[in-house]
Amino acid sequence: MPTGLVALLDDVAAIAKVAAASVDDIGVAATRAGTKSAGVVIDDAAVTPQYVTGFDPSRELPMIWKIAKGSIRNKLVFLLPAAVLLGQFAPFLIPFILILGGLFLCYEAAEKILELFHVDETTKHEQPAIVEGHGREEEMVSGAIRTDLILSAEIMAIALSEVTDEIWWQQGIILALIGVVITVAVYGAVALIVKMDDIGLHLATENDGFIASFGRGLVSFMPKLLSAISIIGTLAMAWVGGGLLVHNIAALGWHGPEHLIDILSHPLVGLFPASAKLLVGGIAFAILSGVLGTIVGAGIAPLVHRFVPHGGKH
Repeated sequence: MPTGLVALLDDVAAIAKVAAASVDDIGVAATRAGTKSAGVVIDDAAVTPQYVTGFDPSRELPMIWKIAKGSIRNKLVFLLPAAVLLGQFAPFLIPFILILGGLFLCYEAAEKILELFHVDETTKHEQPAIVEGHGREEEMVSGAIRTDLILSAEIMAIALSEVTDEIWWQQGIILALIGVVITVAVYGAVALIVKMDDIGLHLATENDGFIASFGRGLVSFMPKLLSAISIIGTLAMAWVGGGLLVHNIAALGWHGPEHLIDILSHPLVGLFPASAKLLVGGIAFAILSGVLGTIVGAGIAPLVHRFVPHGGKH
């Protein structure tokens, strides 16, 4: 075999190894960044069903499909280029953006908790009535896409903060991958949740015996599932929002909140063996971050209600 061909094959093999390593790095970074965004993802899944509730069941899936397409457009057309440019030319702005996102999540979580305990009724949701008409449908879809833009911006900002050390094109691939995977996961779950009661009703009316019982159980279970998702989403918002504040305030030079959480969690972590300290410390940090986030959110809620119509509720 000619020497030149051997050298060429060696070069191809070396490039393949580098490419494989890059793919592995992208996969690991995407997983890490996507995990950090979990709280906002749960919130997205918990919020979206309200936009299709009250419409004819035959319009629910088409509406979710429209919202999902709008979400992909938000992430890939608007937010992805902005995020890559930000990561390349103004990464120093990322902590400030994440602090703003953390404040938003803290406010949302605190508002829902205050509503739950009937402390704040100013933005409490009313049960939607059955609505008809193409115009009304388009209005709700547009509102859902605007809400998605806010949540998607938070997801992309959180993900970007985890991949600032990557090359710009790797950042783009990671953010695009996260955007697509999260959109498919969220709106696939929303579609399943929204249609689950219809599936249960069909099983209950078209079958007998165990299948019919299962269908009735599914119908009665769905309100409990929706309530659980709402509660989980609220807790996740408080945890993620508080964590964003603590970490990014520390990144800007003020370590007070971070030190306070360490001081409060240290006695609890000390009760456990060394093998469990990391896990217990992480759980304690999440809980205390959530408490801090709720306190901050409750503090800024009156300001939001004062200056933003309807409390800025999406």
